[in-house]
Amino acid sequence: MNRREALFSLSSIVATLTVAPKLRAEELHNVPLDTQLNADHTPQPAWQKGYQVLTDENDRKTLTAIFDRLIPADKLGPSASEAGCIEFVDNQLAGDYGSGAALYLEGPMNPQNEAAIMGSPQFLSTPRERYLTGLKALHRWSQAHLNKPFFELESTQIDAFLTEMEKGKIDLGGDINSQALFELMLQNAREGYLADPVYGGNKNMAGWKMIGFPGARYDYRPYIDRRNENLQLIPVSLIPDN
Repeated sequence: MNRREALFSLSSIVATLTVAPKLRAEELHNVPLDTQLNADHTPQPAWQKGYQVLTDENDRKTLTAIFDRLIPADKLGPSASEAGCIEFVDNQLAGDYGSGAALYLEGPMNPQNEAAIMGSPQFLSTPRERYLTGLKALHRWSQAHLNKPFFELESTQIDAFLTEMEKGKIDLGGDINSQALFELMLQNAREGYLADPVYGGNKNMAGWKMIGFPGARYDYRPYIDRRNENLQLIPVSLIPDN
C-alpha cells in the first residue's frame, strides 16, 4: 500500500526545515528565571499507567497488525507500532476523545439522512466504543472467513483486506461501518505518528525527523528573517530533555 508515501508527502509543508543529527542552529539562552516552569508544571508523558482501554491482547495485536500495514517500517523510519501509535490511541481512547466529550451523541438519527447532510457517516457511539466493537468484529471476521486470528494473516492478506475495507466492501456485521472504521484508524495512526511525544506516540520524534519538523521550540525569533534556508534544526518535544 502507499500509505507511507502519503504520510511522507507532508514534508512539503516544512521543506525548508530539515534534520541534521549532529548540527544545531544558534538559539537564545539566559531565559529569565521567573519565566521557568516549576517541576510540577512541567509536561509529562501521557502514557505512563499502562493500557487503560486496549486491555485485551487480541485487540492490541489486531490494531498493531493494521497500523503496521498503514505505516510500515522502512528506511525512512519505524512502523506505526514501533513509533508508539498503539499507546497513543489507548491514551486518547481513555480520555475525552474516547468518550466523545466534544460530540453530540443523542438521538434520534437517520443514518442515510445524516450522511447526506454532513457528507460522512454520523455515529451515536463513542470512538472508544467504535474501536472496541470494531476490533472484536475484525477478529471474528478473520476467524470465520480465514480460520485464523487477524494478526496472524500474511501482509498481503491484510493489505487486500484493508483495500476492501477502505471501499466499504467488508461486512463486519451489526451496525459497524467498515469504511468509516478504516478511516478512523488511518486518521489516528497518522496522528500518533506525528503528534508530540508527550501524547504517547512519535517515539524519539521519529515522525518529525522523517518530515523535517523542528518540533515544539520555545523561540523562533532567531530564524524569522532566514527565509529559504536550511536551518538544520533538530526536533524538540514538549517533554523535558526529550
